[in-house]
Amino acid sequence: MASKDLDIEQLANYLHLHVEQVAKLADRGKIPGRKVGGQWRFSESEIHHWLEEKIGVSDEQQLGEVQKWIDRMPPDPHFSDRFETLIPITSIAVPLQSRTRGSVIRDMCELAAQSGYLWDPPAMAEAVQDREDLHPTALENGVALLHPRRPQSSILGDSVVALGITPTPIHFGNRHGRSTDIFFLICSQNDRVHLQILAKLSRLLHDPNLVEQLRHSSSPLEARTILLEAESAWETSP
Repeated sequence: MASKDLDIEQLANYLHLHVEQVAKLADRGKIPGRKVGGQWRFSESEIHHWLEEKIGVSDEQQLGEVQKWIDRMPPDPHFSDRFETLIPITSIAVPLQSRTRGSVIRDMCELAAQSGYLWDPPAMAEAVQDREDLHPTALENGVALLHPRRPQSSILGDSVVALGITPTPIHFGNRHGRSTDIFFLICSQNDRVHLQILAKLSRLLHDPNLVEQLRHSSSPLEARTILLEAESAWETSP
């Protein structure tokens, strides 16, 4: 499906910014857009990926600003971002025995399918592989946040997140050569849900203590408990 184009007023409404703020961002090359007949036009899918990249490189304060943009987007009344709902224990593997980049992607998709919400693991794996080939999702802290370039709603009964932790870190495409041993797979039904899950995980995983606790967890139950406790602490923090 072709991406929808937005004019500057529509994008300002989408991001809940003033038109002048969007114009400055576009004029400075800080936001993806193009001029048609002297007027700015923005691809909705490119804006989605711009937000996604901002989440990936932002610090805690910047993530808070991105979260405000996400919170202003039209909500999905059927979606809950609670980990208790999103991450079933059947979709957690500790240890994840994959040893290569390709096997991680395939095994994580099979793991997500254990939830009953992902109906076509090979199709999801192909979409995730395409995204990794375009831009690897492995972070500097040894965590990768796998996801397809676009939500795969046609093969999902609901949004779900899988988690796998390998006993030995593997090379997963991090641009600085950092190996990866903690893998999340985000399977979402729309862009807004995807950004919401990605932003929440990114904010929590900024905590090195949480990452180390996950790295040393010994079972799916322990890993899930660590995540639920971290989520609860984050939600109640001032």
